Amino acid sequence: MVTEKIFNKDGDSSYATSVSSEKPIRSVVKAVSWRMIGSLDTLIISWIATGDVKTATSIASIDLFTKMILYFFHERIWNAIKWGK
Repeated sequence: MVTEKIFNKDGDSSYATSVSSEKPIRSVVKAVSWRMIGSLDTLIISWIATGDVKTATSIASIDLFTKMILYFFHERIWNAIKWGK
Protein backbone atom coordinates (compact mmCIF):
# COMPACT_ATOMS: atom_id res chain seq x y z
CA MET A 1 0.00 0.00 0.00
CA VAL A 2 1.32 3.43 -0.94
CA THR A 3 0.35 6.58 0.97
CA GLU A 4 1.25 9.97 -0.41
CA LYS A 5 0.50 13.56 0.54
CA ILE A 6 -1.58 15.40 -2.05
CA PHE A 7 -2.67 19.04 -2.32
CA ASN A 8 -5.97 20.34 -3.62
CA LYS A 9 -6.41 23.63 -5.54
CA ASP A 10 -6.72 25.62 -2.27
CA GLY A 11 -3.39 24.34 -1.00
CA ASP A 12 -4.98 22.07 1.61
CA SER A 13 -3.28 18.74 1.98
CA SER A 14 -4.59 15.26 2.60
CA TYR A 15 -3.28 11.75 2.27
CA ALA A 16 -4.27 9.43 -0.54
CA THR A 17 -3.84 5.70 -0.32
CA SER A 18 -3.58 3.40 -3.30
CA VAL A 19 -3.21 -0.34 -3.33
CA SER A 20 -1.02 -1.81 -6.06
CA SER A 21 -2.59 -4.95 -7.47
CA GLU A 22 -2.31 -7.03 -10.60
CA LYS A 23 -5.22 -8.45 -12.52
CA PRO A 24 -5.27 -12.25 -12.93
CA ILE A 25 -4.75 -11.96 -16.71
CA ARG A 26 -1.41 -10.23 -16.08
CA SER A 27 -0.36 -13.18 -13.92
CA VAL A 28 -1.41 -15.57 -16.70
CA VAL A 29 0.65 -13.70 -19.34
CA LYS A 30 3.66 -13.56 -17.01
CA ALA A 31 3.29 -17.27 -16.27
CA VAL A 32 3.17 -18.17 -19.98
CA SER A 33 6.15 -16.00 -20.93
CA TRP A 34 8.26 -17.25 -18.04
CA ARG A 35 7.38 -20.88 -18.76
CA MET A 36 8.40 -20.51 -22.39
CA ILE A 37 11.86 -19.52 -21.20
CA GLY A 38 11.90 -22.16 -18.46
CA SER A 39 10.69 -24.93 -20.76
CA LEU A 40 13.34 -24.16 -23.34
CA ASP A 41 15.90 -24.44 -20.55
CA THR A 42 14.39 -27.75 -19.40
CA LEU A 43 14.34 -29.07 -22.97
CA ILE A 44 18.03 -28.29 -23.50
CA ILE A 45 19.11 -29.71 -20.15
CA SER A 46 16.96 -32.84 -20.63
CA TRP A 47 18.37 -33.34 -24.11
CA ILE A 48 21.94 -33.05 -22.83
CA ALA A 49 21.20 -35.39 -19.91
CA THR A 50 19.32 -38.06 -21.89
CA GLY A 51 20.76 -37.66 -25.38
CA ASP A 52 17.25 -38.22 -26.75
CA VAL A 53 15.14 -35.40 -28.20
CA LYS A 54 11.87 -37.34 -27.81
CA THR A 55 12.43 -37.93 -24.08
CA ALA A 56 13.61 -34.34 -23.60
CA THR A 57 10.48 -33.02 -25.34
CA SER A 58 8.27 -35.20 -23.15
CA ILE A 59 9.95 -33.92 -19.98
CA ALA A 60 9.73 -30.29 -21.13
CA SER A 61 6.04 -30.66 -22.06
CA ILE A 62 5.07 -31.95 -18.64
CA ASP A 63 7.24 -29.30 -17.00
CA LEU A 64 5.57 -26.56 -19.07
CA PHE A 65 2.06 -27.19 -17.77
CA THR A 66 2.76 -28.11 -14.16
CA LYS A 67 5.04 -25.15 -13.49
CA MET A 68 2.78 -22.67 -15.30
CA ILE A 69 -0.10 -23.66 -13.01
CA LEU A 70 2.11 -23.49 -9.92
CA TYR A 71 3.48 -20.09 -10.96
CA PHE A 72 -0.02 -18.66 -11.49
CA PHE A 73 -1.12 -19.60 -7.98
CA HIS A 74 2.21 -18.44 -6.54
CA GLU A 75 1.68 -14.99 -8.15
CA ARG A 76 -1.92 -14.72 -6.96
CA ILE A 77 -0.98 -15.60 -3.38
CA TRP A 78 1.86 -13.06 -3.35
CA ASN A 79 -0.44 -10.44 -4.88
CA ALA A 80 -2.80 -10.89 -1.90
CA ILE A 81 -0.01 -10.38 0.64
CA LYS A 82 0.25 -6.74 1.67
CA TRP A 83 3.82 -6.97 2.97
CA GLY A 84 6.24 -4.87 0.92
CA LYS A 85 3.60 -3.02 -1.11
